[in-house]
This record gives sequence, C-alpha cells and structure tokens, in this order.
Amino acid sequence: MYRILMAAAALMLAVATNAQEVSREEIRGLDEQIQDVKKDVIGLTSELNRLEEKLLFPSNTQVALFVSLPNSKEFSLESVEVKLDNQIVAHHLYTYREIEALQQGGVQRIHTANVQTGAHPLEVTYFGKSKSGKEYRATASYSVEKAVGPKFVEIQIAGNQSAINFKDW
Repeated sequence: MYRILMAAAALMLAVATNAQEVSREEIRGLDEQIQDVKKDVIGLTSELNRLEEKLLFPSNTQVALFVSLPNSKEFSLESVEVKLDNQIVAHHLYTYREIEALQQGGVQRIHTANVQTGAHPLEVTYFGKSKSGKEYRATASYSVEKAVGPKFVEIQIAGNQSAINFKDW
C-alpha cells in the first residue's frame, strides 16, 4: 500500500512538472504572438493616418506650415499664433520637451490646410523669453503663393533678434 501511494505521488509530481513546462512554453508563444499583433496594429495605424491625410489634404490643395528655432539655444519659445487668410488657424503653447526638441533642430508642423491656388496672407506672432528672463514678442507677415501641388512653409523664429523669417520648401 505504501509503495502504491509513493508511486501515485511520484506520478502526480511528474505530471504537474510537465504541465508547468508546457504552460510556460505556451505562455512564451502567446507573448510572442501578442507582440506580433501589436507591431501589426502600429503599422496599420500608421498607414491609416497616411491615407487619412491624403484624403483630407490632397496634394494639389495642401499647404503645411512648420515652426523651427534656428540658433536659439538661449531662447525659450512660449507660444505661437498663426493666421492664414486673416483667420486664426493655429495657436500653440509650448511644453518644455517641445522647446528642447525645437532648440535641438526639430521642426513642428503647426498647421495643415486646403487652399486654392493664388496668394494667401500669413501672419505669425510669437511670445518667448531669454534665459535671463527678458520677454520677446514679434509679429511678421508673409504672402503664401500657392500653385498646383503641395506647398510647405517654414516659420523660422529667431527669438533673441525679435525676428521671424519664412522659408518655402
């Protein structure tokens, strides 16, 4: 009787150990499948965003406006307001991380729109501070000449000089 109980206990222990190994392998397999599904979802989301942008902003009517801070290590941008065709189309308050990214050469797309061909008045106003605490504010105007095809305009804010420059891409 004792031997039968010992054999049954050994058999149960072997089955339990084998079941744990199988479940660990199955869990690893499921985890890998979940990671693959996540990658697929991220890829599909990215593709969907590109398709949505093409649908909403066809290239023959698209105008995209970008903000940059060339050579502005000593300047901290606080806000930017953009008017296109005499209407406010964008107003942005900057976070610390956004300011750091712009200071390191990053470019922010602040507005994308559909416009007809021709001239469109663009007015940009910014507020900012130097590291010493001096406040800067400037406003500049520009005429966006839209032709057939996409139009990209970079708004370069030179904070310490209280200047705004425009660059067509």
